[in-house]
Amino acid sequence: MIGFGLRLAVTGGREAITRLVLIATATALGVGMLLAVVAGINAVTTQNDRTAWLSVRGEDTDPSGSLWWLDRDDFFRGQEIQRVDVAVAGPGAPVPPGIDRLPAPGEYYVSPALHSLLASAPAAQLGDRFPGREAGLLGVDAVPAPDDLIVLVGRSPADLSAVDGVSRVGAISTSTPESDASAIKAILGIVAIGLLLPILIFINSATRLSAARREQRFAAMRLIGATPRQISWVAATESTVAVVLGTAVGFALYEALRAPIADVPFTGAASYPDDVSLTVGAGLVVALGVPVVAAFSSLFALRRVRISPLGVTRRVTPRAPGFWRVVPLIAGLAELAWLVGRRPSSSDSQTFAYLGGILLVMIGLIVAGPWLTMVGARALAARSSRPSTLIAARRLADDPKAAFRSVSGLVLALFVTTVAIGVITTMTADRTAEHDTGDASLMHLYVPGTAAARFSVVDELRAIPGVTEVAELRTEPGSDYTTLASCAELAGWSSLGRCPEGAAVVEVQSAVLEPGRTWPASTVGPAEFANLAAAEFFVQTDGSTAALERARTTLENGFPGFVPPPSTERDLALGFVKAMAVWRQVADVVILAGLPIAGCSLAVGVVGGLIERRRPFSLLRLSGAPLAVLRRVVALESALPLLVVSAVAVGSGLLAAHLFLRSQLDISLRAPGAEYYLVVGVGLAVGLALVASTLPLLRRITGPSAARND
Repeated sequence: MIGFGLRLAVTGGREAITRLVLIATATALGVGMLLAVVAGINAVTTQNDRTAWLSVRGEDTDPSGSLWWLDRDDFFRGQEIQRVDVAVAGPGAPVPPGIDRLPAPGEYYVSPALHSLLASAPAAQLGDRFPGREAGLLGVDAVPAPDDLIVLVGRSPADLSAVDGVSRVGAISTSTPESDASAIKAILGIVAIGLLLPILIFINSATRLSAARREQRFAAMRLIGATPRQISWVAATESTVAVVLGTAVGFALYEALRAPIADVPFTGAASYPDDVSLTVGAGLVVALGVPVVAAFSSLFALRRVRISPLGVTRRVTPRAPGFWRVVPLIAGLAELAWLVGRRPSSSDSQTFAYLGGILLVMIGLIVAGPWLTMVGARALAARSSRPSTLIAARRLADDPKAAFRSVSGLVLALFVTTVAIGVITTMTADRTAEHDTGDASLMHLYVPGTAAARFSVVDELRAIPGVTEVAELRTEPGSDYTTLASCAELAGWSSLGRCPEGAAVVEVQSAVLEPGRTWPASTVGPAEFANLAAAEFFVQTDGSTAALERARTTLENGFPGFVPPPSTERDLALGFVKAMAVWRQVADVVILAGLPIAGCSLAVGVVGGLIERRRPFSLLRLSGAPLAVLRRVVALESALPLLVVSAVAVGSGLLAAHLFLRSQLDISLRAPGAEYYLVVGVGLAVGLALVASTLPLLRRITGPSAARND
């Protein structure tokens, strides 16, 4: 029977070859995208694991550890540099990944991207921050992404041990902290849920092409004596041969997509092409799982034939879907609502709870779709007066499951898009006020408890071209919060406040610096002020890159090791900007990949429906129905479930986003901007355009010859 099934698949005439090509093509696209998603997740996981060594964890600190360790961030031209200073504190000091030995005092290792930057940037702006010479490049194991800027600096034990914030460690971290890992899991969960379900629906839709026509053929075979077991083997073989061919092509498509996937900054940075890879287990699951699923899908579609061959010819109207189908959708939204005010304490529990709720809502949309389609069709039939509208409404009401199946992928894509854009828009609007990214000309350094710099920092700063003003705040004796400023230095500033008339030194609270504010006079005189420990530096520049970076280098060399380093408001906002960029990237990936996949699923579903109903449509044409009426019937049968269920999906997406924001961040959803409505509008328009593009097939497949009995 396997050989007979193979002959039916490839020698069954033009219709069989067309079906084989369509199923293979659709499966290839679905498998290729499925493998790309899995490989992208592996790339992000690998990239995340490589960041573990870059910062010391609490469990790594050891008062008797053999390595002095100081990790901190630095900035250059709007980019973040990750810097780690090390010094040997005892025998057996651990060595970070990517190098064979620790850098000696006066040596440093750099990532390839930073090596190129050091070669092109003036030393006074960047290179002078790192003492000594470059000892070599950090290997791939130590550099999470190709464009990452990382430096590992060797220092003497006496020098590094005196720096504030330094730690002694006995081991270097090899695992990502729980808090960081949970964020990555959440991102990967959103991508996986947003893409995998539409892909699986796409593959399932492809394997069900011409199911009705095959039912009739297999029913005839049953009537001449074929057993249910034989029919099952033939059906499984006929479906599997196309899926196996498509799966093989899908693996080739995945290989072609590896390089473009590596360039997608899922976490804010691109990946290495070699990281975009599949594990042996994942490859086997896809290679074997997709054909197996296709075989079972084929058997499920032909279940009526296995029960009785007459069941196909009678064509009993399926049972109408019940109201119970909306229960999973309501349950998913109720679970997210219950989490408001009850956020789980652990990050793993949060990931499970929120992603579980969103997944339940998505499953609920799929389960409730046929019922919603039926309700919309009955409402349309009650108000229809045109033949095409009445025919479409009646057909939808008779079999809403088949009608909804073709649009289910696009409905899910719209739901995920709504959730992603709703969350990102609200987070961006809420947190932008907390991160002022406007001023990039004022440099600030906080240096508590420092008695003196290594050289005259103020004189050096004032000698830099582009530096317009320098203010040095000093620590008030006996106070941890109040700093002092010289009125001579404040005289040229408009943003730090001013001195009362006759005062030489004033008490300043740098946390509440305000333009035009008059500070109270201090009892400390100018001579005593000059001998106090430095507390903070403010450097006003003309905003040029050269002035900013030279001032930063001067401050870092004068006061090494302070966290945060000399920075502007824009520098300090880089983390926020990067985080928002990551979430936007996730949304873009889901939208740009999910909508085309859903559109392909819709096109396959509509074409499959036309092929299955070619005989009824041909009989309608022979009975006098104009071709335009049939086209309106097909358009309405696809457009009605798409619009009805999409409205529910969009509303559920906005509600799910609001509940997540209230529970996780204690903020309310803000109305999405024009970008969101444009994306939804384009998605629906593309879906309707795909339906319209299939209408010309009606003339070709509903000719008089299609009305004959096979």
